[in-house]
Amino acid sequence: MKKVYYLKTCSTCSRILKELQLPNDFELQDIKNQEIILPQLEEMKALAGNYEALFSKRATLYKERGLKNKQLTETDYKKLILEHYTFLSRPVILFNTKIFIGNSKKTIEALKLALHEN
Repeated sequence: MKKVYYLKTCSTCSRILKELQLPNDFELQDIKNQEIILPQLEEMKALAGNYEALFSKRATLYKERGLKNKQLTETDYKKLILEHYTFLSRPVILFNTKIFIGNSKKTIEALKLALHEN
């Protein structure tokens, strides 16, 4: 599997994609225009280990809804990600049997290493 879940209007996602120069065989999915569906989220969860790892606590809606003060369960994380694209930590890049979540320098460097190993 070679897939990228990203937000086209996100300057960080754009910068990362430009920096990575991914091969043409990667499928790009703009999560604002093409919603994440349950089987896709379940595939990401299987690679990530849990839904919380895929969840963005930096999302504006997270703060607006006061979710910081609530005990969220795995079911809550799953439901929220399916409800609104902003709750997915992005970009999420699936490469073979690995998943790379978010935009931290460490994550991007690990992805670059994995890309060059193949």
